Order: sequence, then C-alpha cells, then structure tokens
Amino acid sequence: MSTVIGTATGTAGEGGPSLPQERRLVTEIPGPRSRELLARKQAAVPPGIGTTLPVFVTHAGGGVVVDADGNSLIDFGSGIAVTGVGNAAPRVVERVRRQVADFTHTCFMVTPYESYVRVAEELNRITPGDHEKRTFLLNSGAEAVENAVKVARHATGRQAVVVFEHGYHGRTLLTMTLTAKNMPYKHGFGPFAPEVYRVPLAYPFRWPTGPENCAEEAAAQVIDKITKEIGAGNVAAVVIEPIAGEGGFIEPAPGFLPAILEFCRRNGIVFVADEVQTGFSRTGDLFACEHEGIVPDIIVTAKGIAGGLPLAAVTGRAEILDRVHVGGLGGTYGGNPLACEAALGVLETIEAEDLTGRARRIGAAMLPRLRALAERNPVIGDVRGRGAMIAVELVVPGTTDPHPTAAAEIAARCHAEGLLVLTAGTYGNVLRFLPPLVIPDHLLEEGLAILEKAVNET
Repeated sequence: MSTVIGTATGTAGEGGPSLPQERRLVTEIPGPRSRELLARKQAAVPPGIGTTLPVFVTHAGGGVVVDADGNSLIDFGSGIAVTGVGNAAPRVVERVRRQVADFTHTCFMVTPYESYVRVAEELNRITPGDHEKRTFLLNSGAEAVENAVKVARHATGRQAVVVFEHGYHGRTLLTMTLTAKNMPYKHGFGPFAPEVYRVPLAYPFRWPTGPENCAEEAAAQVIDKITKEIGAGNVAAVVIEPIAGEGGFIEPAPGFLPAILEFCRRNGIVFVADEVQTGFSRTGDLFACEHEGIVPDIIVTAKGIAGGLPLAAVTGRAEILDRVHVGGLGGTYGGNPLACEAALGVLETIEAEDLTGRARRIGAAMLPRLRALAERNPVIGDVRGRGAMIAVELVVPGTTDPHPTAAAEIAARCHAEGLLVLTAGTYGNVLRFLPPLVIPDHLLEEGLAILEKAVNET
C-alpha cells in the first residue's frame, strides 16, 4: 500500500464526504502543528482529559480525518461510534444549517418545538416492540442511563439496580457506580451510589467451562445471585449492554439475554438495554438487541443518534414512563433544536443509504480477514463482534492471559501509519474497530492491511 504525499490544505467548510478519500501522510504522526497544539492543550486542560492520538483535527468526512498538518488518516473509530453516518454528513449539515439560522435554544420545557416531537415519534416507531412508547431527550449517554434508572425506580417503587461485569455506562456518580472498570473510570472518585449490584456476564472467550456452557451457566448464576442476595422483589431495573462496549465488545453467549429478559418479566423488573454504543445500525441491526429478538422495557440511545451533536434518548413503555409526575424529567439543554435536526438527518441518511445493510457488509469484509490473521498470529486470542462493531482480544501466546502491552504496541504502529484505532477491554487488551458506516471499501481494505502488518510485527 502506497502513501499519498501532499501538503497541508483545507479551509472552513471543506469537510464531509467531499474530502479526498485517501490516506495521506505529509509529516510524522503527530506532526509539528499538532505537537504545538498539544503543548497548548497540556497547559490549558487538566491531564485527566486523556488523548488516544494527539493529532488535532481540522476536517473529517467519509472514512478519513484530516489533521492540522494536512495528514489524512483512515478512521476506524468514528469518534467512539458517534459518526456512523460520516462526519459532516450532508443531510445532517443542511438541517443544522437551517436550524441555527432560525433559533438555537428555547428550552423544550419552556417553549417547545416540533423537531423534538418528531425525534420522539421516530424513536417510538423504530425501537424494538410494537407496544405504545414514550421518548424524552437528554444530552449524553450517561445522563440517559441515569434517567432510565430514575424512571424504573419511580415506576416500580423499588431501589436495587443490577448491572454486569465488564459493563460501562458513564462517568456521572450513578453511572460510574454502574460501570465495572476501576481504572480510569472509578479510581479515587468514591464513595459511590448505593443499591447497585454486579452480576456475571456471559463472556464466551473467558467462561471457565467453555463457550458452549456460557449462556446457561451465566444466566443461572445471575438469577441465583439476584434471588438469594438481593431479592427479585427489590430490583427496579436490570441494565445491560447487548454488546459490552468499553468492556471489550463482548457479545454475550446466545441465549443469555433472552434468559435474563424472561426472568425480569416474571418478577416485574424493568429491563433496560443500554444501546448507547450499539445503536443506529452499528451492529448490522438498527439496534443490537434485535439480533435475539429482545424487546426491552426501556432502551437508551446516544452516540450515533445525531451525527456528532450532543443528544441522547430514553425510550420505553408508555405505562412506565407515564408514571413520572410533571416536572420530574427534563434538563435545560435536553433535546436542543440543533441536535434534534441533526438526529432527523441521521435517520434519513440511515434509511436512504441503507447503512444497516452497509454495516453487515463491513462485518462480512472484516471478520474473515481478522480470523485468518488470528490463525497466523497466536497473540490474537479472540475475534468477535457484529456489523461494524468488531474487536480482537490480545493474549500472551499459548495462554488466555491478557496482553495489554501488545494492544498498545499495535495501536501505536497503526497510528504511525495513518490508521486511527481504539483500545478497550477490562484488561486493556482489546483493539476495537468502529469505522464510519460510509467508509469506502478501498479505505477499509487499506486499513485492514495496515492492521495486519502491525500485528505481524508484534
């Protein structure tokens, strides 16, 4: 694969799919301008705000991000699954441009506007299940998860919340509590919220008795723990990601989610699907829980919902959400009109460009290549995922011991060659791939070739 050599270019308004869809390295990564900006960042921003790859972006679109030095990098991150429809997607840009000229804010709770209602109507229509639904809008995934718990507690009159090992749900006090991983998300930030209980996740690669036993045994352990240690009658909600995101793209063993859902139904527990990272066609279904026919009582969405603008939603059964008193839900910026218009543009783009099908085609291209790579390289212990949400788990060869050093080294090699990849996992040993659903095939292939070279050099 050859690298296109060019010079730093780009002015305002030159992002989006019109960007040249090519990898182009004109400096080392990061280049001098990005290093200069990084020094300013370090002087102005606390170190707790980390950076995966310190290139400062000026334009992005399709399958590339362009930095301040003119380097064009292949994007396998999508801003952590946010820009599935592509950065500066035309339908999103046009809707936001019109809206920003009309008004930027009124607060929906003060003087409402139609776009909020339209987003709610669309989410009520497209989320799993044909029951009557209600939706309200917020700013972030963490805020939405927290509100889902709030609604479940109010509706059931119960307090306990059950979450899962390897889960990630956010950085607020409650969602930090719900999150499993200590570093960097929880360390030093306690005490945490009460009445949160953690149970096993059906993690096929690491299940002690093998993946074939994973679903049944994990579900039995979850149910036993809830019944004996918490009391099913005390549980307001079970909150779970249909595919664990930050935990390492762990796809629960088939049958596990239906077993947990059935237990919740029997015991009046609100089943909350956290689809913040998995939603909006990312996994090859519009929502990941559709893969096993899961119909949650509440579904939480964010990230890919608005093409990069801050928006999140809680969508659930009308009989649950309607129980909350007037004024009990809301927030000053929740459902901002710019973000609502962006969300409508995202939904139009997904339908018009069949991005759900495109996600399946991306998975069909990536998974065989990665599985073949794993056969040649024992440092890859597992390849998993669906659609355009794919991961490899790295291990010490000959064992299942996590190998975070290999993950960091491979990511660094990819970055140096102009491929943006992300790491993840409870043990820091997972490379996760979240390409924009609009990435051209040639960039997907070139990115995979860079990754293969990086793994082969490990």
